[in-house]
Amino acid sequence: MQQLPSPRTPGRYRIALVCLGNICRSPMAHVVLARRLADAGLDDRVELASSGTGGWHVGNPMDRRAAATLTAADYDPSRHRARQYDATWPEAYDVVLVMDETNLADVGGRTERIGLFRDLDPIDPGGEVPDPYYGGADGFEEVLAMVERTSDAIVAALPGALEGPA
Repeated sequence: MQQLPSPRTPGRYRIALVCLGNICRSPMAHVVLARRLADAGLDDRVELASSGTGGWHVGNPMDRRAAATLTAADYDPSRHRARQYDATWPEAYDVVLVMDETNLADVGGRTERIGLFRDLDPIDPGGEVPDPYYGGADGFEEVLAMVERTSDAIVAALPGALEGPA
């Protein structure tokens, strides 16, 4: 997936972000992408959701290290509550972007509307967002850097996607 698929509803776009537990990577991506969309004036036309393929953390706030990393970078992680991926999302969302190959397999594999979040990464297209959960603070910083640059690329691609096929 080098570009975003066309919207199901012209002029509106729905993006789902998925990782394993929905307490580190996908919520970090959600918070950053939401800010980038607001800054670009697209937040009224683009809907975001994030989830985890596992249900262990449903209802819990973001991992404290992920939240601290976001807070230090002037983002607000306080509203996040973990939720579990719903198998209907590939039909409900315009694109489902997962953080790694295991998540990709868990949601049914690559399709026109399901791909890796970093498929749109300008530095390493198609790379995985590594899970920082079992590591130190540097892992969360690395994830934030990947998420920020990929979010910028997604926001840059959205006007074209919102217009639909030429």
